[in-house]
Amino acid sequence: MSYFPAFLNLNTKQILIIGGGAIAYSKLVHLLDFTKNIHIIAQGFCDEMLGLIEEKSISYQQKTYNLGDIKEYDIVIIAIDDIVLAKEIYEESKGYKCLCNSVDSLEHCDFTFASYIKQGDLTLAISTNGSSPAFTKQLKIYLESILPKDMGEFLQEMKELRATLPKGKERMNMLKDRAKNYIKSWRRI
Repeated sequence: MSYFPAFLNLNTKQILIIGGGAIAYSKLVHLLDFTKNIHIIAQGFCDEMLGLIEEKSISYQQKTYNLGDIKEYDIVIIAIDDIVLAKEIYEESKGYKCLCNSVDSLEHCDFTFASYIKQGDLTLAISTNGSSPAFTKQLKIYLESILPKDMGEFLQEMKELRATLPKGKERMNMLKDRAKNYIKSWRRI
């Protein structure tokens, strides 16, 4: 089975991360590119996690997970070493109809985290459906090395043009030509 690629608006979603170690920290870093509606529950926290929690004023509780802790959340990320508890939380999530990701346990995931490149309004996502995170990471590094660093600025200009020009075929063709020419300019001679 393949995962459906989708870009979610997280501004109205409440997210819970269960875990305070290095993996939970990496998920927090990724999520902070898109939202601050995050709460964390963990028995303990790595130094990096505590530093980021303080820096970004993230809500957290140092405690053991209890049944029902997920009921107010739309998205739950389980980043703990206790496989039995992770499975129980995933099964509990079905009753609350929240999306659940159990790190390194595809059978307990409604979604996976794609590797991504973000420049302004541009987000490129890369996924192997969990079959090779190592390949995904290497492809991301390669793409970052060949993509121009000013794409965010270009997209901001395009956004402003779209907002100021009247809708219609003329605007559509002009924006299409600008995008086409911008991408053509990447070609190396």
